[in-house]
Parts: sequence; C-alpha cells; structure tokens
Amino acid sequence: MFRKLPGDEARNLVSTTPDTAVVFRPAVVRTPAIVTIVIWLSRLVAGLVRLIVRHPVAVVVPVTFGVIWTVCGWRLALVMTGFVPSAGLSWLLLDRASFLRLVGWPLLAWWRLVAVYRRHWQPVMVVSGLGRHIRGRDYLPRLVRVECDGWADRVSVKMLNGQAVTDWADRIEHLAHGFGAASCRVAVARAGRLVLTFPRRDPLADPLPAVPIPDVSSVGPVEIGRCEDGTPLRLKVHGTHVLIAGATGAGKGSYLWSTIRGLLPAMRAGLVQVWALDPKRMELSFGRALFGARYAADPKECADLLDEAVSVMQQRADRFAGLKRSHTPTVDDPFVLVLVDEVAFLTAYQPDKQLRQRITAALATLTTQGRAVGVGVMAALQDPRKEVMNIRNLFPDKIALRLDESEQVDMVLGDGARDRGALADHISPVPELGAGVGYVRLETSPDPLRVRAAYVSDADIRAMVAEFAGVSR
Repeated sequence: MFRKLPGDEARNLVSTTPDTAVVFRPAVVRTPAIVTIVIWLSRLVAGLVRLIVRHPVAVVVPVTFGVIWTVCGWRLALVMTGFVPSAGLSWLLLDRASFLRLVGWPLLAWWRLVAVYRRHWQPVMVVSGLGRHIRGRDYLPRLVRVECDGWADRVSVKMLNGQAVTDWADRIEHLAHGFGAASCRVAVARAGRLVLTFPRRDPLADPLPAVPIPDVSSVGPVEIGRCEDGTPLRLKVHGTHVLIAGATGAGKGSYLWSTIRGLLPAMRAGLVQVWALDPKRMELSFGRALFGARYAADPKECADLLDEAVSVMQQRADRFAGLKRSHTPTVDDPFVLVLVDEVAFLTAYQPDKQLRQRITAALATLTTQGRAVGVGVMAALQDPRKEVMNIRNLFPDKIALRLDESEQVDMVLGDGARDRGALADHISPVPELGAGVGYVRLETSPDPLRVRAAYVSDADIRAMVAEFAGVSR
C-alpha cells in the first residue's frame, strides 16, 4: 500500500513501507557574488531616488547641512543651522500658505510616514487581514506615499493582486484604530491603487454662521456651508433633485434655509421661484412671506400645489419639445424649486389614501421628468425606509445627516456608502457639535463627502423676510 509522506517538501515522494526514511537534499543555485552586489546596489539607488522624489524637503535640509560642514567647516554650518530656522519663521509669518504648501506639509508627511504608517504598517495589515502569510513569507500591500494638509493624512496604497476595494472598505475601523485616527475613508485612485484618508482633527466641529447673501443673482451651485477640506460647500439645485435625510434635530432646516438664502437675489430677479410645502408648519412658515401664494401646509393644499407644479412642467415640456433639451432660467421660464419639509408625512403617514397617492404620483412625475425643463425638488425626511419614501432612488443627489442606525446610511446614500467612510450614524447628537454635519453623495461621484451647512438663525430669517418679502412672482 503506497502512502504519501507528510510535509510540503516531500509531497511528491512516495514510500512503500511506513518506516522508510527518506533523505533529500534541496536544490541550491549558487549566485555569483557580483550579481548579489549589483542587485543590492540597484535596490539602494532605487530607494534613494524614491526617497528624494517623495520627500525632497526632508532630504535636502540634512544633506545641505552635511555638505556645508564638510566643505566650509563646522562654524559656517552652525551659523546656517541658526539662519535656516529664522528664515523659515520669517517665511511662515509673511506667507503662511506657501510655506505650509512647500515646506510644512511635506515635512509633516515625511514624519507621519516614518513615525506612524511605516512603523505600524506590517502589524496593522496582518492583524486586519489585509496582508497574507503564505509558506513563511509575508505578502503586504505596498505603502506608496503619504500626503498631508491642514486636517488629514492621505495614504496612497497599492493593493495586493486579487484584492478588491470592498476588502479595504470592510476594515476601515481596523485601519483607523491601528493608525490612531478617529476614522478612515477609502477612495479609488486608479486600478489597483487606493487613497486612505485619516483625519487628524475635525474642521467641522464648530457651528458655521449663515453664509452672506450673494450680491449677484445666480441659479448655479449655491454656497450653503463648508466641506471638510475647508472649501465652500456649493450645492447644485438646478438640473437635479436633492434628498435630505436626518433624525430630529440633525439640521435639515440649515440646508433648506441656506439654499433659500443663496437663491434670494435670483428670486428677486425673477429667475427662480421657490414653492414651499410645509406640512409640519414649523420650519418654512417662519419665512412664508418669501414664497407668496406658493406656500402650502394643509395636505390637500400640498397635493394641489404639487399638481400645479406638474402642470407647469408638462406645459414647458410641450413648448420645449424639439427645440431644446436643457433649461436656461429666464423671467418667462424661471427655475422652479419645490421644497418639501417632512415629505414622509405626505407620502406615508397621511391618513387619506387618495391624498397619499396623489402626492406620491406628483413627486414621482417631477423627479423623473422635471430636471430637463427647470423644475427641481428638494425634499427632507426623518425616516429613509423604502416603505416610507419609495421614490428615494429618483433623487440623484443625496445628503445623510445624523441617522439612528448604520443600515440607514446605505438606504440614503446607496450601497457601500458607509463602507467608504460615510459614518452618519456616528455624528454627535449634541447640536453644537453635530447639527448640520452630514455626508453628501452626488450623482457624479460615488465617494461621500463630509460637509456642514451654515446655521440660519431666526434673526437671519427675519432679516431675509424684511429685505426680500414679496420677491416671489
């Protein structure tokens, strides 16, 4: 009876008796010393070139100091040691932005690479399951580059062959805690390359005052707050539909009122009409004078106003047919923005079944046909479940504020949004910390963006009403 011997090395050897001793000698290929030296030298040169390219500032400073010491002596080197920090401090005081861009952030990136990421890379990869240990050898994703700015580290990574983005997205908590960050977000740079974002601080921790009313009337993207990277948050409303979901007190009103605030000059110029549906009677009613006759609170009045919006949309479609495929706001054909606060009350909790059906049908018609003719919908709700809002997928752009459950994040932003770092269920319930903070997922990008809308106070709304009351035509 033939028996296979155990072990990987002897798996192809067969013995005829159980006690047969097999002695084998592994094949050894003798490499000439010159080949080994050339290989190591080439690796050394490649590593030095890579170090200089990725971290020029961290390399040039000590090399320059060493050259001055060798050529000119230690006295001049000591003088330069004192002169360089003084010159850097003067540069920092005179032009902080350029100093940080050219010197500060590259030096911080080098330090973070050495002290944090390269130091902990192997244990984090192995423990999180992103590395592989096969036959005594570790296979690890390659740490390519670290870049820093004022609030986060961006780590470029080359995945192992055969890995998928979901392998990393499923382990964002492992990566965040492994590298000492509060969170981690995963974005695809190109095939096989990822960018991991590790925030060092929260630039959205403080509430934002209301954005000043624009001086120029425009229907383009409206500035309503700030993005996590410090850039203004400009929300597109013309040519799209926006769904805002968040628990009670999450700050949905900040998005509604900031949008209205940014459109006021265009409303005065006759290029925009805002139609307000306020079944809760507590949010949009505060500025009712801004909407004129296009304000509704009673469910039947809301249904009538939506039917009127559908009628306007269909009339425009009949006139535009065969002439143009996109809408340009004019006084004769202004952009119509339909604001719906607490839309779930109209589509799910309304006891009158006929009204529910009318409202749902009108919203479905507007969200499927309104973009091309200049009719947009911005709807806010608390409960994003399908049975509450069964047309949520008809909104191209979505905003998730603080949510109660992790599953609700993907309900609002789409599958995989939470795995990519949209932790809307982790937003603080404290109004000063979390009100208005959310994640935006646009039609043009699968990656969620963390943002915060400016807070429009009651005094701001009163001032808007006092200045712009009656602008709606």
